[in-house]
Amino acid sequence: MDGSAIALLCLAAFAAGTLDAVVGGGGLLQLPALLLVLPQYPVVALLGTNKLASVVGTGSAAVTYAKRIDVHRPTAVRMCVAAFVGSGAGAALATVAGSSVLRPVVLVALVAVWLYTLRRPSMGEVEALRLTPHLQTAVAVTGGLLIGLYDGFVGPGTGSFLVFLLVGVVGLSFLHASATAKAVNTMTNLAALLLFGLGGHVLWGLGAAMAACNLLGSQVGTRLAIRRGSAWVRRVFLVVVAALIVRLAYDVLT
Repeated sequence: MDGSAIALLCLAAFAAGTLDAVVGGGGLLQLPALLLVLPQYPVVALLGTNKLASVVGTGSAAVTYAKRIDVHRPTAVRMCVAAFVGSGAGAALATVAGSSVLRPVVLVALVAVWLYTLRRPSMGEVEALRLTPHLQTAVAVTGGLLIGLYDGFVGPGTGSFLVFLLVGVVGLSFLHASATAKAVNTMTNLAALLLFGLGGHVLWGLGAAMAACNLLGSQVGTRLAIRRGSAWVRRVFLVVVAALIVRLAYDVLT
């Protein structure tokens, strides 16, 4: 592995961390970069390395958001625990079953999410909680478990699904939803990383370098989101989901 390859991957990790801190979608950049630059390595090792870089960036973003945004911590903690369990189960399932069968379903779901958000321009710009505390917790835990399962099993769009659940169902603003989603996404990444690490499927040196760059990017993205506010985060969300739709459509049709 030469220096130019490492530099390119670190640049991709920085960009992925920036994007991921706002609305998710860093996997659109980081994992394809690993697969393109290091085709000689086993895919499972690149997946594990991707998770190492991602967990540091999402964790950093979650801490920064928590310091500056008033997150409902009990709901976030319960959602994190459920997502951790779900992601571990999904990653284990992925080792024995192919995930390609779910791609058309995910594609349809992402199109529905994009259209729903586009048709409601005011959704998520202000906080509008619509559930009782108990029901909000139930939705957060159930959603965290299912999206965590999806992240461990398939992956693309996890951050977008988390943000949409918290905005469209719970009623958080896009900014508050992004803050909560980062904490949850940290847990899904950590669960998958533990599984890959125990199996010896992580390039630790490269992953550490990419993690440092992902962390720097996450700080840039977090500060941009906080400064620009929910309306700007919503626009980024629509762009990221559209890119995910294009990518998954390509995967399904080819």
